[in-house]
Amino acid sequence: MAGKVLLLHVSTDAPEFCVRFYRLGSELNLVAESGPFPGVLRTAPPHPDGIAEHASPAVDWNWPPCHVPIPDDWQPGVYLAHFIEGEGHAAKAAPLLDNSGIEGFGREFFIVRPRRPALTSRILYKKSTFTRHAYNRSDRADLRRASSLYDNPVYEAGGGGRPRGHRLSMHRPGGVIDLAYWDAPFIAWLERTGYDVEYCTDLDLHEDPDLLTPYDLLLSVGHDEYWSTAMREQVTAFVRAGGNVAFLSANTCWWRVHLTDGNTAFVTDTDHQVGDTYPHFPATDLWWPKQPDGVGAPENSLTGVSLRNGGMWPGEWPGDRPRAGYTVQHADHWVFEGTGLRDGSDGGIPDALGAGTALIGYECDGAAFVRDAAGTARATGVDGTPDTFLILGIYLLDPVNEDFHHLKWGHWNCPAREPAATGPRAATMGLYTTSGGTVFTAGTTDWPVVCGRELDAGVVRVTRNILDRLGGPATAGR
Repeated sequence: MAGKVLLLHVSTDAPEFCVRFYRLGSELNLVAESGPFPGVLRTAPPHPDGIAEHASPAVDWNWPPCHVPIPDDWQPGVYLAHFIEGEGHAAKAAPLLDNSGIEGFGREFFIVRPRRPALTSRILYKKSTFTRHAYNRSDRADLRRASSLYDNPVYEAGGGGRPRGHRLSMHRPGGVIDLAYWDAPFIAWLERTGYDVEYCTDLDLHEDPDLLTPYDLLLSVGHDEYWSTAMREQVTAFVRAGGNVAFLSANTCWWRVHLTDGNTAFVTDTDHQVGDTYPHFPATDLWWPKQPDGVGAPENSLTGVSLRNGGMWPGEWPGDRPRAGYTVQHADHWVFEGTGLRDGSDGGIPDALGAGTALIGYECDGAAFVRDAAGTARATGVDGTPDTFLILGIYLLDPVNEDFHHLKWGHWNCPAREPAATGPRAATMGLYTTSGGTVFTAGTTDWPVVCGRELDAGVVRVTRNILDRLGGPATAGR
């Protein structure tokens, strides 16, 4: 928060280091430089299973702290800290970063929130930090530690008031990856096109039950997989009270997390490795399965869609994939206003939103659906999708591959979770309304990439329609 003190934890074998601070906007803007600070080296904690060359992902690494005051006049936003090793003039002579230098090691990001919420905007952008921590391998440029929720995880049996599951500390190093891929291009587009937004993290939403109250629209962007119960309850209450949500994301709210250790770590009972067992079941922190095999609260009751009825693509992230786009339905809906897209209701071939771009994936969510006599896809609601959910765009995932160990096209559920597919799998874009607010879902992780890089005029216009309709009074730049 502006006017507060930022606490950074740094370990280095250099005698000194300095820190440059940048704000993500239409460009990466240098705002300050601090230091030099004395360098102190700390060794990484060993893995509790004795795995050679792999540090523990489960404990606080206890690196030395340094305190940096945040000036009162810093704008709300996402900021990048770039750590530069070296003494005096040598460090100051290091070249400045630009947008191409956001990703990398020796970097960390943080959020600056305004002292008076919603003063500059009624749109709140939630950075999916729990998901970032789940995938953070604690690597550095010259060392692959491979210590995360996915690489050499640590499982605890629980008991004595502690939840069972894989334990992960959020006080670990790692560098910046996902921010550069999903968030940076979308944030740049927002500022370039005149949308003022304010920002928060998953932890902010978890800890503050009143965080959403002054806002009209919450944005979930990119890959938003890990949610706490408090997060979900507060977003649900926000919508019920008249708030709006745009899930420009996918694989959203797939796993539940339990915050521990003064909210510096979390535990989640996932299907990741436990000893020699992989996948581990029943994986009780999966939201959609009934208790005791899961939480018993399907994520699509909030989002409208689920990875259960969607899928992911093969190969290394972000992966290659089809570029057919979403087949448009209900082109007369306000979401499509000004796009010029057709849905085929005039007897012609329906248009595709995002055709020619990698819009669908790399992970995508869907809703259980059937087609009516006219061929229009309609949500059935059997999977928890709200009755008012309207499918606006659909892309059938075909063929489906349900082998857990060879995840290709199709959904994430292996036969151990769901012995037979309950219906066709499809990336699904749509929205639903309640007596209070409206929830839009893009159904794909890469919506903010296509919009942010302005790769498709239709995706850009749909995004503007959502922000303008659901985000409260327009700012002067829109």
